[in-house]
Amino acid sequence: MNNDRDILVKFYAPWCGHCKNLEPIWEEAAGLLKEKGYSKKITIAKIDSTANEVPGFHIDSYPTLKFFPAGDKENPIDYKGERTSQGILKWLLYHTT
Repeated sequence: MNNDRDILVKFYAPWCGHCKNLEPIWEEAAGLLKEKGYSKKITIAKIDSTANEVPGFHIDSYPTLKFFPAGDKENPIDYKGERTSQGILKWLLYHTT
């Protein structure tokens, strides 16, 4: 992970219905981020947790959203905001550096 960027990661499972429902919202949020010019400092990513493990993190449910702030990747913040593209963007802009 690039320590100079804020990163919001969606940990998902391909078979998960909630993950599938979140996918178009996730893509729209990424598009809004790019459209508004924030994609130079913030990355929205996704990881298939059934095929990949992230050392130091145990994912109990899907989808799990975690925010990794620039300069402090060891202390991610669990996303607790609205599951809408506008909600994700608003939450990100509040928490980003």
